[in-house]
Amino acid sequence: MQSKQNKVLVIVIAAIAATGGLLFGFDTGVISGAKQFFKELWSLDFKQVEWITTAGLFGAIIGAAFSGRITDYIGRKLVILASAIIFGIGALWTGLAGNPTSLFIGRIFLGIAIGISSYSVPLYIAELSPSKRRGAFVSAFQLLITIGILVSYLSDKSFIVEGEKVGVLAKFFNNSGFGLPATEECWRPMFLIGIIPAIILLIGILVLPETPRFLFKKEKEAKARKILEKIETPELVESSISKIKEEIRQDKENKASSKEIFKPWLRNALIIGIGIMFFQQLVGINTVIYYSPEIFEKAGFVTVDSQLTATVIVGSVNVFFTIVAMFIIDKIGRRKLYFVGLSGIIVALIALGISFAFKDTLGESIKLITVISVLVYILFFAVSLGPLGWLIISEVFPLQVRGLGASLGALSNWTFNALVSFTFLSLLNFLSPAGAFWLYAGIGILGLIWGYYFIPETKGHSLEEIEEHWRQGKKPREL
Repeated sequence: MQSKQNKVLVIVIAAIAATGGLLFGFDTGVISGAKQFFKELWSLDFKQVEWITTAGLFGAIIGAAFSGRITDYIGRKLVILASAIIFGIGALWTGLAGNPTSLFIGRIFLGIAIGISSYSVPLYIAELSPSKRRGAFVSAFQLLITIGILVSYLSDKSFIVEGEKVGVLAKFFNNSGFGLPATEECWRPMFLIGIIPAIILLIGILVLPETPRFLFKKEKEAKARKILEKIETPELVESSISKIKEEIRQDKENKASSKEIFKPWLRNALIIGIGIMFFQQLVGINTVIYYSPEIFEKAGFVTVDSQLTATVIVGSVNVFFTIVAMFIIDKIGRRKLYFVGLSGIIVALIALGISFAFKDTLGESIKLITVISVLVYILFFAVSLGPLGWLIISEVFPLQVRGLGASLGALSNWTFNALVSFTFLSLLNFLSPAGAFWLYAGIGILGLIWGYYFIPETKGHSLEEIEEHWRQGKKPREL
């Protein structure tokens, strides 16, 4: 009976905390459907749209850079609470922005919450999960991000007002007497609706406990033990306490060794941590997340509604195959999944380039080819580079620099993400859609060559074995 209560409590904790992942995904994807409307309202050029779209990533870099130290200082719970408040204020700010500058700054503000939650929420869930179920509960955060992106696409579509086409939620609010804005202003509620999950996270996190590990670190042992007894299997409580205390002791002993990550014996781990994020982003994944409507517009989908319908299909495939990845990643192995996934991504990008290069010859069939190519691209990304990036950086660094390694990986991710997002519309204009996708495919081919030398097979190896492999000066592909 006690064990069943523990399980329910942990599920509730993980579900509420993972709302941070949903907000992460929602505020990442919501710009996709909104930007066409504020672009027309303020007569923005493509470069101004790129700045506003990328603003959230600039904020995420700031949030990710400082969240680690702040989280260790004031606690996981308070940091997530602060991110919920920032999410809520950011949703209000962006939805009510009176000009492009205000929207740009509001997006940066929102991005700070995205950066904070990308670090603090998985950490919070991991430290409040029973050891036997930690992997599954932490994986829920990645799943909630993809669900948040899909929800943002569905929300955008439901608020759309385009000619005679009025979305479901737009109709509902108008029939209720709210009188939502007409076409050129219908992007505002797309941002404002983000207040709802922010409030859910804010209220939920208020009633959740702080993590036992943080409390032990602050020498509040009685309180930490009480929480641990509620979430951990009874027979594992004492061993969990011993393990937490030992980890804290090791952290204190190794606190001054952060420079270790730059020493020769860890050079390969550092190259892997930054390199995997480089190729994860430079194959153009966030061009699909942020700019799907523009891609489908170039393929001949004339109305914003038809563009968003195709985008919703993409988001649905992303969610489904993220779930698939959770089941196969430990069975197939990291290295094999990397090569299979990246090869599929390259083929899809080449097909996308060909479809745009021969647009006039293909006629109406380009629509179907484009949708299928984007879906194949998302499928292979969702089961490979998507989860592999975050998993591999958590495995290749030894304990004493694992936090720093993960932080460098996250910062690399957001930086490369911003680079791709900030240049995509420019590439479309200067290289053409075909040229842009072939460029990403070329980077993917370089990723196959790089991966042959640097992607290790960490499946079935303990973290201690991986560390010993680096200490012996062995090559990544020999693992």
